[in-house]
Amino acid sequence: MIVRSLKEIEDTVRHVRGASGTWESKRLVLAGERVGFSLHETTLYAGTQTTMWYAHHVEAVLCVEGEAELTDEETGEKHWVTPGTMYLLDGHERHTMRPKTDFRCVCVFNPPLTGLEDHDENGAYPPPDPTA
Repeated sequence: MIVRSLKEIEDTVRHVRGASGTWESKRLVLAGERVGFSLHETTLYAGTQTTMWYAHHVEAVLCVEGEAELTDEETGEKHWVTPGTMYLLDGHERHTMRPKTDFRCVCVFNPPLTGLEDHDENGAYPPPDPTA
């Protein structure tokens, strides 16, 4: 059994801040735990814009605090995401988040992240390392 708190992750290697300066993520469960998914609490900062494309991962996101506009960059469709709203990127959709307020969410990735990933120039994380 693993028990881990957000507080104990703060300012450790599991607390990742994006090079873009638009987000931070506390990574609770990672590939090293070998459970088939990773679990994160992520905050996107108010007034920023982050374009992402998880070419190698499926992500489910549940908003727990804040408000943001989600744009599907493939269709142009926009959604308003507020607490209690979930979105699932099951088709590897390129998408943009524009938080009106600090936007805190819980994210699940499959395959799991190793913990140090940051978005590349395409907004993607690298392909999973099968040895991780």
